[in-house]
Amino acid sequence: MQALYLDGTLTLKEVPRTEPGPGEALVRLRLAGVCRTDLEVLQGYHDFRGIPGHEFVGEVLGPPTSPLLGQRVAGEINIACGVCPRCRRGLARHCRERLVLGLKGHDGAFAEYLTLPESNLHPVPEGLADEAAVFTEPLAAALSVSEAAPAALTQRVLVIGDGTLGLLISFTLALRGLETHLAGHHRDHLRLAEPYGVAVWLEQELPPGEFDLVVEASGSSGGLALALARVRPRGTVVMKSTFVGQAPLDPALLVVPEIRLVGSRCGPFPAALRLLARGGLDPRPLISRVFPLSQGVAALDFARQKGTLKVLLAVSTSPGRIMPD
Repeated sequence: MQALYLDGTLTLKEVPRTEPGPGEALVRLRLAGVCRTDLEVLQGYHDFRGIPGHEFVGEVLGPPTSPLLGQRVAGEINIACGVCPRCRRGLARHCRERLVLGLKGHDGAFAEYLTLPESNLHPVPEGLADEAAVFTEPLAAALSVSEAAPAALTQRVLVIGDGTLGLLISFTLALRGLETHLAGHHRDHLRLAEPYGVAVWLEQELPPGEFDLVVEASGSSGGLALALARVRPRGTVVMKSTFVGQAPLDPALLVVPEIRLVGSRCGPFPAALRLLARGGLDPRPLISRVFPLSQGVAALDFARQKGTLKVLLAVSTSPGRIMPD
């Protein structure tokens, strides 16, 4: 099968087709999404070697006994052992022995085929376009922010970062009825949040004021400092970025104002698919460009460019929304 393979350098090459093991399904990829974490992987994050990519929509080809056979699916990325103390406590996404699709020990979605445990796969509702369904993983991650802050004490929210994840987070928080503000550096990105009722600001023009909840989704070294400067005493800062590097932190900035600093990663796939299926949120305006898998190396180079939002790789379907060069 054709795949993008990372072994110090990213190349397009022919590799043996992956075959499902016990309890696994074989998935033929339709679309895959490129995210910031994939770009960090190319720079050495997780020291990954193999096929990257973890956002996808595909079709189950086997085994013949699979209840998902022939269905379109999106897939959760954490592959847990299922038997360790963490798994038994409901913390499977933090299993010490876990593999992670396209990130740790398991080949990912930048290929014609992948395998995942059937328990990781979620059917895509009929009528939901591939170009929307491919956002299931990042949308689920955006929805997880709601788990991190006390709902009764959260009314005024600031999201820092106007990339794909920051935009999705701002959409979901605004849909909850919260007073949501989004700060970033790209006017064209910020405008995408306005239909959801989000107040948008260029970061340097953000007016004075404190927030009950601040979400850092910029992936920048200065994002945490800005978040701590804008959260109210006894408020919550949620970190959504996988920033590779060192971000200095004075513990007094947390202790004295009693700030809760919370890490947040993956989220609920069923809730994300329901939101997409009922049309409560349309992520397709966030697509910057679609490339065929055969141009995957160029696609990831394009994704690194400043101001780019979501880049997709089309594998076995003709995308319905191809952005111009």
